[in-house]
This record gives sequence, C-alpha cells and structure tokens, in this order.
Amino acid sequence: MSENFVIRRARIDDVPDITRIYNYAIEHTTATFDTEPKTVDDWLATFREHGDKYPILVAIVDSQVAGWGLIRPFGERKAYCYTVENAVYIDCNYQGRGLGSALLGELISIACKTGFHAMLALVVGGNEVSLRLHEKFGFERVGVMKEVGRKFDRWLDIILMEKLL
Repeated sequence: MSENFVIRRARIDDVPDITRIYNYAIEHTTATFDTEPKTVDDWLATFREHGDKYPILVAIVDSQVAGWGLIRPFGERKAYCYTVENAVYIDCNYQGRGLGSALLGELISIACKTGFHAMLALVVGGNEVSLRLHEKFGFERVGVMKEVGRKFDRWLDIILMEKLL
C-alpha cells in the first residue's frame, strides 16, 4: 500500500519520535543489537553528531514521524572515510507502505552526492524484509558473520550487504 508521505531532514523536535521508534525495535525485534532502551538525551547526542555529511532523515505521515533513517561512518580508521553504513527503522504501525524504500533511496542519493564510494548494511539473519529492501536497491550480500550477537536468548548472524555508489 502506498500513501502520501514526506521525507525530510530530521529536526530536533523529531528526536522523541525517533527514540520511540528505535526503542520499540530494541525491545521487540532483533533489527538492532542494542538491548537497553535509549533516552531522548542519548538520541539528542546522536542528532548533534550528525550533520549534512551524515544526515538523519524522517518519513512524515499526517504530521507524524512514521520512520527514520540515517547514514553514519563505517569504521574509525581514515581509509574507511568513503564508506558509510545505513540504518532504517519504521514505526510498526506504518510498515509495508513504502516508507523504508523512500528513506533508503534518499539516503543513497545523499551518499552519492556527498562523494561516498560504498554503502553497507549490517542486517540480522532472518530479517527478510530488510534483506529484500536492500537487494531492491542493488545491495549485494558479501558476507555472513556467524553468531556475533546474542539477544532474546539466541545467537544471531549478521549478513553484510554492500552497494558501490
């Protein structure tokens, strides 16, 4: 199902909704390996670290933040400076409506314009929705890190996906 929505840069007043959406994922899914909910102050710090080069975007439906996405540096060493990692999270009430595709598409566009060379996605094994989303945008599965995380009393794999920009 598609509907009218707007993708825009996140503003400071979006941070409580970003926090709410992320905390739901922490508490109910394996999409993130965080295990403890984040505070609004935690996300305010993250928000302030991001800028034009590493944006946070939101998807707005009926004046409500229904999803968000970001790109962030991958690795701290200088040779990684042309590589970014993406993350996209959609409010459970708005999934399946094209918001994830719109956010990821815009993040890829921004990464290209910014001059990045590669974008990575670290997707938990079994998250078929995220795997299909990334494959739709040309990401390839380039590796599997077996049992590198533990959440909800089970070992979890990470599938490394890459798109050369």
